[in-house]
Amino acid sequence: MPRDKTQTHERIIEAAKKEFMEYGFTDASLRRIAAKAGIQVGGLYKHFSSKEEMFSVLVEPTIEGLMACCHMIEKDYFDDIGKVTAGSLWEDKTETVRFMEYIYDHFDEFKLIVCRSQGTKYENFAHDIAKLEEEVTIRYMNELKKSGFAVNDADEKEFHLLVTANVEAILQAVVHDFTRDEALHYAHTLENFYLPGWKAMFGL
Repeated sequence: MPRDKTQTHERIIEAAKKEFMEYGFTDASLRRIAAKAGIQVGGLYKHFSSKEEMFSVLVEPTIEGLMACCHMIEKDYFDDIGKVTAGSLWEDKTETVRFMEYIYDHFDEFKLIVCRSQGTKYENFAHDIAKLEEEVTIRYMNELKKSGFAVNDADEKEFHLLVTANVEAILQAVVHDFTRDEALHYAHTLENFYLPGWKAMFGL
């Protein structure tokens, strides 16, 4: 009878997650992962081509979900362009809170991405997210201009640094192991802190 690989695969995933959480990607040991999963090291390669593939399997679904969340938030902003005035712009927007809620629904995975991913393609995660945020924001500002809003052009370098700082600030909740309640309170604080600054930068 053929062996059922499903349970073995699940044991490897569980063992890999514990190993990466404790040691980080770079110092994680395939031997320890195999031992915790109850198999030989060679058996790992029947399930994964490399250590990085193991890491990717753990975090990639969460990143895909985050991208879906970001697209939903983006859609909300763009859909509202024709309905807002200068005085009501960005009222009741809770982008940072929604982002933080998603992070804390997948805290372990974000701990791996933010704190344990050095040596993988995910080690520049904050920079990559900031770059996407920059691109979306510039498109949004251009759409506001088309709708008749007077929008200042931001200095490209300054804007990049500020967006990066904002993303890094959000992820610091993970770095410092905030509880969910602490993180959500912090998210509201970040919104109150950054929103006036973004409006001032773009003259809104």
